Amino acid sequence: MSAFPALASPFKIGSVTLKNRFCMAPMGGLTHYLPDGSFKPEAIEYYIARAKGGFALIFTGAMGTDAKVDPYDALGTIVGKNPGAFKTAAMEMNGRAESYGCHMFGQISMGLGRNYAGLYSVSKNPVWGTTDVMSPELTKEQIKQKVEQMVEAAKIVQESGFSGCEVHAIHWGYLLDQFAMSLTNHREDEYGGSLENRMRVCKEIVEGIKQTCGDKFPVSIRFGLKTFIKNWNEASLDGSEEAGRTIEEGVKIAKLLEGYGYDALSTDVGTYDSFYYACPPMYMPKGFFNSFAAQAKEAVSIPILAAGRMNDWELDEKGIEEGMFDAIVLARPALADPDLPNKILSGHPEEVRPCLACNQGCLLHLFTGEQPSCAVNPTAQREVRWALKPAVDKKKVVIVGGGAAGMEAARVLGLRGHEVDLYEKSGELGGMLIPSGNHDFKQEVHLLNDWYRLQLDKLPVNVHLNTEVTPEEINNMDADVVILAVGSSPVRFDLPGMDDPMVKDALEVLANPDEVGDSVIVLGGGLTGCELALDFAQHGKDVTIVEALLDILSSGGPQPVPNVQMLRDLLAKHEVKILTDARLAKVEDGKAVVKTADGEKDIAADTLVVAVGFRPVKSMRDEIAEGPVIFEIGDAQEVATILHAIWQGYEVGNNI
Repeated sequence: MSAFPALASPFKIGSVTLKNRFCMAPMGGLTHYLPDGSFKPEAIEYYIARAKGGFALIFTGAMGTDAKVDPYDALGTIVGKNPGAFKTAAMEMNGRAESYGCHMFGQISMGLGRNYAGLYSVSKNPVWGTTDVMSPELTKEQIKQKVEQMVEAAKIVQESGFSGCEVHAIHWGYLLDQFAMSLTNHREDEYGGSLENRMRVCKEIVEGIKQTCGDKFPVSIRFGLKTFIKNWNEASLDGSEEAGRTIEEGVKIAKLLEGYGYDALSTDVGTYDSFYYACPPMYMPKGFFNSFAAQAKEAVSIPILAAGRMNDWELDEKGIEEGMFDAIVLARPALADPDLPNKILSGHPEEVRPCLACNQGCLLHLFTGEQPSCAVNPTAQREVRWALKPAVDKKKVVIVGGGAAGMEAARVLGLRGHEVDLYEKSGELGGMLIPSGNHDFKQEVHLLNDWYRLQLDKLPVNVHLNTEVTPEEINNMDADVVILAVGSSPVRFDLPGMDDPMVKDALEVLANPDEVGDSVIVLGGGLTGCELALDFAQHGKDVTIVEALLDILSSGGPQPVPNVQMLRDLLAKHEVKILTDARLAKVEDGKAVVKTADGEKDIAADTLVVAVGFRPVKSMRDEIAEGPVIFEIGDAQEVATILHAIWQGYEVGNNI
């Protein structure tokens, strides 16, 4: 018997019986399709890896349907443009998924609306992220055309072997969401005004699909129960001042959707304007969505699928047992570990590679035009190109440094069959994962470190702790390859008073939080500084950020929109004071002297934390004698993100 009997139990959506309660959320984009609109072989492998991994239901990423009104290419394909090519690839994919007892629903989209410039919205609305760029308004005839194409696409989806289809989407502020909200829908015809009128297009879509495909072809809809927005481009952190959709209206809509004939509601919250609810970063607690799902579940009899930081298996089990929702919908955790359901249901949750909710490899890459993937799983959505390669020529590899980059390289090399020795000068593996995981909101980082330690324990990797190797010792190891993953150290300024005991660096305070006083100055408003400031403030401390640039979160590489949105709003909620265009001059007499545009300012504090960044540890590369091939990876090469460290570890480890 499974350790999670509720999660392991079957349930039904319409006429389709699903083997367990694990569903994979729609994730995709234009990288999934060939020019003829069919699924790429690699996209098929991506889905099949999750089918094999135990997911009962997989939703494809949103697929376009409109070739007439606004034939956009943001979704990568238009289902009806080349139905023959689409069906051929989709039928192969669905046939393979069936081998693992997995059903697939094809998600079809009526449009993205004001979320992107140049696309039609229900009314003239400001394009997301702007205030003066307006989306064009759909005519009634164009709405009819869009509905007709949605129905036609559903028929093609059915003929392609999919078990059902999902309508995209009254969520994330996409086009159907814009129809449904009075904030965005200002029409005066039958598609505007009352809630029933604003929902009319959703009614016409499902009625058309049922008439064309039959009642036994299930239709679900992705649906945001609450929007958490108080204005254009402005989130409501606590859900008050709601300008979009309240949970009360969300429950009313749920009842309407059931009455229209939808067979399931795949529910979440948020829009682009409140992106940290739509795609919640690590600052959002797990299970925050459960109470919202429960309100919808109480109102309808069709299945409620719940999405949004649902990767707490104990909470999920309890939620299903108590009837709060019927199944969980996982997006980013499914990228991190394609075998997640099998590991959970076989009683090995410790084997699940954890999603960090960092949004680095998935959402950020999607929005910067890169291949979406996963920070902790470089093979996600690249299962073919980045597959592990068995070692043809077994080599002796020495790795110096047991942080994320070194551990990933060791894991991959061990799996491939090389002889690996990993040297770590401290008494435990983890490197920067250890202090960075000490934030209350970053416990997944510790889980990742635990996962790496578990994997290395099972592999033929010789781990040497409390061992600081010198170049001379490496020269005597007769290694074929040496990988230097020695990490980075904090930057310190040479200013008067920096030797004062009140001055500490970021790693010191993360390792010893009890040494931080009640009033704190954080020098540096980058990501590290802002997260430290938030942590201190959440523990009741009086916090001031001093940042030399004109704004916080401006240094380093680009950050995911939800993370920046939420971090800024949390700092404001906890009344963290922020000084920008300000530079530390000196520390004296229990205060920091700061130069600002208005002159010098004295700030008294118990502790000053220097969080102005890290620099690579001095390389020993030039001191290693000729013989082995040498690679430097992770922070040893360039201080960046956990994605950078893990991906480099994988890349080098997989190609030696």
